[in-house]
Amino acid sequence: MKLDAKIPDGPLPEKWSSHKFKMKLVNPANRRKYSVIVVGSGLAGGAAAASLAEQGYNVSCFCYQDSPRRAHSIAAQGGINAAKNYQNDGDSIHRLFYDTVKGGDYRSREANVYRLAEVSTDIIDQCVAQGVPFAREYGGLLANRSFGGAQVSRTFYARGQTGQQLLLGAYSALSKQIGLGKVKMYNRHEMLDLVMVDGHAKGIVARNMTTGEVTRHAADCVVLATGGYGNAFFLSTNAQGCNVTAAYRAHKRGAGFANPCFTQIHPTCIPVHGENQSKLALMSESLRNDGRIWAPKDPATAAKIRAGELDPNTVPEDERDYYLERKYPSFGNLAPRDISSRAAKELCDAGHGVASTGLGVYLDFRDAIQRDGKKAIEERYGNLFEMYQRITGDDPYSTPMMIFPAVHYTMGGLWVDYNLESTIPGLFVGGEANFSDHGANRLGASALMQGLADGYFVLPYTVGNYLGEQGIASAGTVTTEHSAFAEVEDAVESRIEKLMSIGGTQSPRSFHKRLGKIIWDECGMARSREGLEGAIQQIQALRKEFWSDLRVTGDADGLNPELERAGRVADFMEFGELMCRDALMREESCGGHFRVEYQTDDGEALRNDADYTYVSVWEYQGDDTEPALHKEPLIYENVALATRSYK
Repeated sequence: MKLDAKIPDGPLPEKWSSHKFKMKLVNPANRRKYSVIVVGSGLAGGAAAASLAEQGYNVSCFCYQDSPRRAHSIAAQGGINAAKNYQNDGDSIHRLFYDTVKGGDYRSREANVYRLAEVSTDIIDQCVAQGVPFAREYGGLLANRSFGGAQVSRTFYARGQTGQQLLLGAYSALSKQIGLGKVKMYNRHEMLDLVMVDGHAKGIVARNMTTGEVTRHAADCVVLATGGYGNAFFLSTNAQGCNVTAAYRAHKRGAGFANPCFTQIHPTCIPVHGENQSKLALMSESLRNDGRIWAPKDPATAAKIRAGELDPNTVPEDERDYYLERKYPSFGNLAPRDISSRAAKELCDAGHGVASTGLGVYLDFRDAIQRDGKKAIEERYGNLFEMYQRITGDDPYSTPMMIFPAVHYTMGGLWVDYNLESTIPGLFVGGEANFSDHGANRLGASALMQGLADGYFVLPYTVGNYLGEQGIASAGTVTTEHSAFAEVEDAVESRIEKLMSIGGTQSPRSFHKRLGKIIWDECGMARSREGLEGAIQQIQALRKEFWSDLRVTGDADGLNPELERAGRVADFMEFGELMCRDALMREESCGGHFRVEYQTDDGEALRNDADYTYVSVWEYQGDDTEPALHKEPLIYENVALATRSYK
């Protein structure tokens, strides 16, 4: 496997504009001769499909949901970053670039991050033009608020439903192209494998989730925008359907997987409340603008609260530990997610936690309500408060919210170069499915920014460049009649048949739950050599048990959610081992990857820049063979490597 990041020469601020000028172009009259497959219809996929179709390409877009509007991008709450500097408080493209590199603990690629910051300003204009109802100040200008890891206000928002509004904007653009016949939409279709011809990605094999039919689809190139793999942990803030299958199938066909152990724990989720819970609910990070996070200073006080013997509102001010304000006074409650999450875990581990499980701290709006009034807080966060009350039964206007960290976002993903092209030529990867922008920790409000940047402003250029390099003579030359499609289809059918025929006693969900506990315990918020080595052995044993004692009810020739889950869990089994191998290899702590052996005297992450300033890229070698590790060195010419401090 050869890793060529294809980073353009020249000064950082000029790389993208210079690169765009040098790209190959496709004559508008020739674009209708090319076809592109886009897998995923969230912000990255929906934006890419709409933009490519608007340019004239023939696009086939696939989603496993019943509508593109149900893509998981809709769940994002708090906002989207952009370096507009509307607040005139010192923001700039370079500052957003710097904050993102620093927030990722210096484990991201400079050129990609700068481009992200550069095009962020265009995203807001695009979305406003589409009618996205961003919040506005009294005078009519777009409003901004702060998010973790930044000391400026650069986050645009639509109350607590920013993802939904942005997705509806992308969906409107996509719907226009569907109506014009330039996008053929395949709802309720799941990609189960990638088809390659002469080393290039030329199509996919998918399953119609309603009828069970396995179908072939050919194109001149493929774009994967299938989100992250947080559900490997079973419990996460992701929708139940989110999975790693499309990306992992591409990995097994030769696409390098980068930094799989870099997963993000979000600090403000509603705590786990029972053994049979299927997912976790996120409370937007935007709440940390006005809510103060605290835990009882005395474990005895925490124990009384857990037992229902004490109302948290009666805990005196001097008995409350506002630990983020204490430990990180410069950023306070807006410290980055990884740091805030670990701080909460440490307090709960020491007996200061609340909630019935002891795994919870408070996010308290008492002071903000007294300062600004209940109406002002309701205008900012009303729908979030309502959601919290519906889930927990507690009124956050009168009782502090309880929160605890949970798996949220994955910074790792398929390796891509500057063009967002994977190690498989013709396979492009956008949004959370690639690794390129967030290093070891994503700053809040940057996921929506990356998805739309990739979909609207990067992939339309780089996909066109690839097609232009292939030449017009290549357009449409590969069809589903090619033998490669038959081979992949046979492999998919055989895998489905194998899953259905095991006839064991345990459900896919039971295996998923057991797998998730292993990964959470040993490759979650804290990791160690001993724990990771043990996790790999446990996962290998669990995988053998899976393939001998799985029971999938129903049949394959129709709607069968159990079969869908079984296929996804099978991939999580293999991928979970890869995550643990990556975490075991990286003998340092950085961002969300916290190895307990590598920490400073005061418990902060201890990076090893001399040995680990690189992207770890794993190459699949076979089901029973350890994957091969490749390294892309990370070179910092514009940001000096420094110990990350938010104090």
